[in-house]
Order: sequence, then C-alpha cells, then structure tokens
Amino acid sequence: MSVDVHQHLWTGAFVDALRARTAPPRLDGWTLILDGEPPYEVDPTDHEHRDTTGLDLALVSLSSPLGIEFLPPEEGWPLLDAYHDGALALGEPFGVWAATCHSEPDPGRLAEDLDRGLVGLQIPATAAPDDELLDVLTDRDLPLFVHPGPAAQPIGPPPFARRKHTAATPPWWPALVPYVQQMHAAWHYFHAVVRPRHPRLRVCFALLAGLAPLHGERLIARGGGGRGLVDPDFFVETSSYGPRAIDAIVRELGIDVVVNGSDAPYAKAPDPGLGAAADHAIRVVNPRRLLSGKETRK
Repeated sequence: MSVDVHQHLWTGAFVDALRARTAPPRLDGWTLILDGEPPYEVDPTDHEHRDTTGLDLALVSLSSPLGIEFLPPEEGWPLLDAYHDGALALGEPFGVWAATCHSEPDPGRLAEDLDRGLVGLQIPATAAPDDELLDVLTDRDLPLFVHPGPAAQPIGPPPFARRKHTAATPPWWPALVPYVQQMHAAWHYFHAVVRPRHPRLRVCFALLAGLAPLHGERLIARGGGGRGLVDPDFFVETSSYGPRAIDAIVRELGIDVVVNGSDAPYAKAPDPGLGAAADHAIRVVNPRRLLSGKETRK
C-alpha cells in the first residue's frame, strides 16, 4: 500500500464557502487572500482530480495556513464542514485528515467527524494542543498530523516570535521562514510538553519537522537529553525536501519514522535516493504503522 500522507485538494463546496467570505481567509475569483501572506493566484486545475497512479492511499488535509481553524466557531465550522463533506466524497484512493475549531475546541464534534471515517486529526503547528482533543484521538487509536499554520501567527506553541511577510520580503518568505520555524518549535514542544501527557499518541510532523531533529547535538549541549533517544511514534514526512535532507534525518532518527508526503499540488513527493528497501519503508511500511499503530516490519 503506497501512501502519500500529505495532499491538498479543494472541492467545489469548499471553494464556494471561501468565496462567500468578505474577510481573510477568502477567495476573490481564484485569488487567495490571507493575513500575513501576499495574494496567491490559485490554479484551478490544481484542485481537479489529479493523477494518483502508484498510490493506494492519498491523504487530503485542510490547508492550515488559511487560518480557518482559528476563526470564531460561527465562521469556522461552515468552512470545516464544507471541507469534510467535499473531501469525503472524493472516494478512493483518497482518505481525509479531520480539521477542527481551535478558537473554541469541541471534543464531541471532533469525535463525530472522526467517526465518519476520517483517518486522524490535523492541527496547525501554531495551535496549543488541546488535551481533550488529543484524548479523542487516543481513545480511537488515531494519529495526529502537525502542519504549518498561518504565517501571520506567532511561531509555534507556545509563541516565541513573530515574523510576518511584508512588501520587503520575497514571495517564498512564508514557506521558508514562518512555516519552518513553526514546525521546529512544534517538534520540541511536543517532545517536552505533549508526550508526557499523551504517551500513546502517534504524531506525524510535516516537512521533516522543519529539520528540528538535526539540532540534537545542540539540544544535548543545553541539557535536553541524550543522543539516540528516538520516539518511535513521532513520525516526520518528507514534503518540500529531497535526498540530502532526508538522508540527514534518517541518520539522526533512523528510517522507521520517515513517511512519504508530497504537499501536492504545491510539490511532488521526493525520491529519497536511499535504495529500494528504504523507499518501501517510507512509502509503505511506515505510513501504515502511523495510521494503524501496528508494527508491520519483518
């Protein structure tokens, strides 16, 4: 079962819901208007049914940088419902990560959404993880996916810094600075704060956790633990990186926690360049363990 754990696909109902808004996040035609990012011209063909040749499962997620999860409930839930309904209607080979409201967390509503067949919950890296929401996941033995949040928000949970896109910064600034910083902060926050409270939770961090695992030597130097302490249920996915970064992460964490993700339509799944056995682990074995919790290695 070849799996891509990280894709974005907007259905007609979701597009209509974004166009109905008069404040960010919103669509003006096909121009996406967000706080803290330059206007983005969406290519509508990116959100048509795409070629999934070679994939047995492609997991669709809400674009957390849109900021929908932080809207007041009366604004956020119509968008979240449109996202869930449209994504669930895509059919095979697509699966769906749930998204939920973080301005007023509702564990009961998350439970109802997950019980519709969603594979787990995605949260923005800028959200302070709500214990009750995480309990809903562990009660169902479902995973969490941590994805970059809005570029205009403070970095990570808890907030450490603010680095907004401005007219003086290039268009790639949000993806290269706030998103990476958010994932770096989330990786360390989950290890230090969330893991002790949720010892059974499986978590996948987008874009190789912003390469945070590569700072292990500095962590040790600052009293943050010993080298070689790898959490087997903290996974990292490969989107936006290639063989050099993936090889470095594998050297630090081992192969068993690296999973395949593309961030389609904005990028393609990378070729890790580590050989057939590693490719099988990253695309088949490790995603299956992330989703099911079952050990499948021989």
